[in-house]
This record gives sequence, structure tokens and C-alpha cells, in this order.
Amino acid sequence: MFKINIAEKGKTFKIESDSEALEGKKLGDKVSGKDISPDLSGYEFTIKGASDIAGFPHKEDIEGPQLKKVLLKKGWGMHKRTKKEGKKPVSTPKGFRRRKTVRGNTISDKTVQINLVVKKPGSKPLQEIFPDQNKKEEEKKEEPSTDNDNKQEKEEKMPDEKEEIKEEIKEEVKEEIKDDIPDSPETKTEEQKEKATEEVAEEVTEQSEEVAKKIAEDEEKKE
Repeated sequence: MFKINIAEKGKTFKIESDSEALEGKKLGDKVSGKDISPDLSGYEFTIKGASDIAGFPHKEDIEGPQLKKVLLKKGWGMHKRTKKEGKKPVSTPKGFRRRKTVRGNTISDKTVQINLVVKKPGSKPLQEIFPDQNKKEEEKKEEPSTDNDNKQEKEEKMPDEKEEIKEEIKEEVKEEIKDDIPDSPETKTEEQKEKATEEVAEEVTEQSEEVAKKIAEDEEKKE
């Protein structure tokens, strides 16, 4: 199931879709609205971004759907500071690079969130297709909100599926970093190296999931 964010004129509309037509598409590709939902017939969208359940973002210049470690400079993917750096401003040395794990540019079954922008509008405005979203503050107060209840119900329905995907992602991270574990007194044996790899993969997955949650919260605040 894909969680899709549709951006139009400063507003974001959310919809979920299990359309197989999205798999194999790349960042920058056009998507027909009818491939997402019959309600969106006539619309044409452009894929602007995506991320998996652990929060790893898809990067446009990396081919394929797999995880890959890349060296990034200040800018894209570098907004999150490490725990050691804290909240204080950190000066970035000239030529600074940081190794980050990202996904390739192709949508796959590991993708959870997809961000779209309207390329061509349909005959029916998005506000009419999604009447319960982007309401004015006064209208929201008049109606009791059931969003949290619906969100909790959906999360309770798919805990096993989410954990399964997270484990798959963690295994991919382990494959990516296993050769980068340095030799030290704590990693003399294969068992110790395996344990270190497991701990690092767990930390990377958890940190990425926190980023994904923060991004989702920021999007909700914008509405």
C-alpha cells in the first residue's frame, strides 16, 4: 500500500493506493491519475520524491530500487544532525562529505510514501475529490476529528507487515555496511563483527524511521 501525497497550489492531499502501475516508475516520471484511483481520472502527476518504511529517501540520480551508500555534500539529504551534534548550529567545513544510505530512483514494493505534483488537472478539483481534507480551521472545529482513530486502526491492522518490511530493509543495510566494520579489539571474531553490523543496521533503520515520522508530522502541520 502506497501513501501518496499530492501537492497543488500550496496544499497537500493524501490518498492510499495499492496500484501496481506505480511499481517500476522512476522519480520524474509522469503518472496518470486513473492509475492511482478512478476519482483522479483526467489528472496527470509527476513523481517528485519517495521514501521507504524506514525513511530512506529515493534519489533521482541513483538507478534502480535498491539501497546504496553515497557521499553527499551539504544540501540534499543532509538536514539531519547526529545526536552528538545536538541542536546547536554546526559549521560545515569546505569540501565536507557524509556517507548516507539512500534508495535508487525506482518505485518498488519497499516504497511506502510517494510525493506527487499536479502536472495536468482533471475536470474535478481536488478539494471536491477530497472534501474532508484542507478544510478551514472553523470547519475543522465544528466536526469531531476521527483522523487519529482511523490512523490508529490502520496501524493496528498492519503491524506484522510493517515489521516484516523493516526487517527486510535492515538486512539490506547490513549487506551494505558489513564490509565497512573496522577491525578493532571489539570486532576480532566473525561473531563480534556480525553483532556490530546488527547494531549499526538497527540504529540506521531507527534513525531513518524517526526522520520519516518527523517529515509526516511537518506535512500535517502545514495543512
